[in-house]
Amino acid sequence: MTAIEARLIERLKKLPPGRVAEVVDFVDFLTAREERAAAAVRLGGTLAHIDALGLPPLSEDEIEAEIQADRQERRHGA
Repeated sequence: MTAIEARLIERLKKLPPGRVAEVVDFVDFLTAREERAAAAVRLGGTLAHIDALGLPPLSEDEIEAEIQADRQERRHGA
């Protein structure tokens, strides 16, 4: 255990249960924010790779055809 972890635990022990719950909520918030930031970085990298392929964009008709084909495939259990 690091010194800061020990310090946090000692301080948490002195808080009433309601405040400890607030700390847990805040830690959950920070964790979720870090996960979203990491996901955004991964998405940015993925979009850059897709863009680097230089493929022409799909038309609305092509997108609709892809959606319909996928729905049809799902309906028939393939």
